[in-house]
Formats: sequence, C-alpha cells, structure tokens
Amino acid sequence: MVTLPLFSQEEEAAAAEERDAGEEKLASIEERLLARDGPPRPRNFWDPLKELIFVLISARTRTEVSLAVLAELELRYAAALGNWTRLRDAPEQAVLTLLAPVTFSEKKAPALQAALRRITRQTGGALSLDFFAGQPVERIRRWLESFEGVGARGSAAVVNHSALRLRALAVDGHHHRIAQRLGFVGRSATAAETEQKLLSLLPEARWPPARLTAMHDLLKLHGQIRCTSNDWQRHCAACPLLPLCPTGTATVDNVETPE
Repeated sequence: MVTLPLFSQEEEAAAAEERDAGEEKLASIEERLLARDGPPRPRNFWDPLKELIFVLISARTRTEVSLAVLAELELRYAAALGNWTRLRDAPEQAVLTLLAPVTFSEKKAPALQAALRRITRQTGGALSLDFFAGQPVERIRRWLESFEGVGARGSAAVVNHSALRLRALAVDGHHHRIAQRLGFVGRSATAAETEQKLLSLLPEARWPPARLTAMHDLLKLHGQIRCTSNDWQRHCAACPLLPLCPTGTATVDNVETPE
C-alpha cells in the first residue's frame, strides 16, 4: 500500500520558509525590545500549586493587586512553606473577604477552594501538584484547563512560570493584541490560537522554556507601555518594532500623509 504525502514538496518548502521568516522576525522583536527596555526582571519560580492559585485569583486584575492578595493568603493561612490546607478548609466568607480586592472575587473564592478540594481528592489526600513531574505538557495543560477559571493562558503560566519550567507561552490580552498588530495572526484568532502560532515559529532547540518566559515578559511590558489597547497610535513613530509592524507602519504613513 502506497502512502501518499499530505503535502507536496512545494507546499512543505513554503511552510518551512514561512517558519524560518517567522522565527527571524520574532528573534528581531526580542533583540529590539531587549535593546529598548533591557532584560526582564528576575522571576521567582514558585511551585506549580502556588502558581495555579495565583492564576485563579489574578484574571482581569492588576498584577500588583493579585500579588498583594496572594501574600495576604499566605500570611493568613501560614502557607509560606507550600501547605495550603488551611486555605482549602477555611470558611468561604473569610476567603471571599481576603479576595475582595481582585475582580470577580465572589466567583473566584469558591472556585479556588473547590480547586484545592478537587486536587486533594484526585491525589488521594495530598494537596500538591508534584504528580506533574514527568507528565507531558499537553496532558498537564488539559487537566489544568478542566478547572473553572483556568484557560490556555493560565495553564501555560503554570507549566512555564512555575518551577516546572516547561515549554509554553502564556498569551494574555497584551500578547494577543501585539501578535495581531504585528501580523502573526488575524483579528479572529483566539488567544490559544495565537500561542499555537507563535510556538510553531519558535523551535524548541533554540527557544527553551527560559527564553519563552523572557519573551513573554518583554512582550507584556511592550503592551503595557507602548502597544496599549487605547491611544496606542501616538507611540508608533518611536516604537522599536515599527520596521516589523504593518499596523504601526500604516498608522505612521497615515499621519504623515497630508489630507
């Protein structure tokens, strides 16, 4: 029986050329952002359970607010050594009170405790994600995304931003917006599709987990200070990514062209 190729040689060559061009563009983005903003601040790579808790409380909330609430949870429930059982078993109203500064706290508080109880059940009594060790990234992420409040961004953060240090790219609103403006994905793409597209352009041999984490941080800062959701056009002319950005180029050309 003859197995027919899925793609012609010409199609495979074109796809390889697109991947190479995409990686070259992303490497240039990395270089330009490093030159403008410097290296990202060093991270503390928490254990995966703490990172999951942060994911569950931080959606649509400013990072500094989420970090302050997480620190208060640790202080109140003596979880500094990684033991979150007191938080799991605390009265829901007490947890809701501590989560009040974050958005949608009335949903996040019960979801957080439900997640901790479920982990305890599924591990046979251990409130730990140590069983992730040695598991494929895709399997870990599918399991994480079965929890209320955890999507593609959250599961990527747990596997890449925690002590697991696995390959993923956490795409939030900043990354998604920048990828669209730079022409990597279309306007209808989802955040999960954006991550898949970017990872397909970043071969593991040259883009290990640590480099992906740094790229995440560089792009997020760029989205916070320049490529913002509103009033972003005023930054385009001086943007370090302008030569690579069709949206920025069109914006500057329209400004410079007389009516």
